[in-house]
Amino acid sequence: MTALTLDGSHGEGGGQVMRVALALAVVLGRPVRLLRIRARRPRPGLRPQHLAVVRALAAIADAEVEGDRLGSAELRFVPRAVRGGTYRFDVGAATSSAGSVTLLGQALLLALARVRARSRLTLVGGTHVPLSPPFHYFGEIFLPAVRAAGLTADATLRRWGWYPAGGGELDVTLGAAPPLRGLMLTSAPMPLAVEGLSAVSRLPRAIAERQARRVEERLAAAGVPVAMR
Repeated sequence: MTALTLDGSHGEGGGQVMRVALALAVVLGRPVRLLRIRARRPRPGLRPQHLAVVRALAAIADAEVEGDRLGSAELRFVPRAVRGGTYRFDVGAATSSAGSVTLLGQALLLALARVRARSRLTLVGGTHVPLSPPFHYFGEIFLPAVRAAGLTADATLRRWGWYPAGGGELDVTLGAAPPLRGLMLTSAPMPLAVEGLSAVSRLPRAIAERQARRVEERLAAAGVPVAMR
């Protein structure tokens, strides 16, 4: 099958173009060739966390890959048979990167969405790092959305991993995939209540407490019930 060629600089030109393209290539069994990967970023090409995604998706799909190296702006990815099972992927194994495990988890969940077998993923790296969804968004916002589409998935935070050290650990379990259904999200209903988490790393606890208190004050003034922790 001829590889589908995609421009990795399309739109905002970040790593999400690559992650979604490769995950869908696995789902569809379609070879893909990516050009100009992350061309609009200050440090273009594959960085450690992007390389970890490429190699993780290649592992679950027995894929043939060309261009999987740091700094590479081009990539050829040919998936074969995707397999469920038990996997462990460490974003910082080669370079001590605090790369995002939640972005890796999103790509893997999409790639495994049609597999008729249970899977368990252990993901090691950054669980709460800049410019990516923290674990609590992944677990409490993203996963409920994919469950609404029919995917059976849960996540457990085993260890927090902050920038720049990383080293956090996340377990994701995925049930045998039923037929997925589409979602129509056309409006945002007013929340009945808001729950929040205020956390800090290597800073005084008083900062987290002040953040939580300020959120409670602002939302209460808007008439929105809130419970912070």
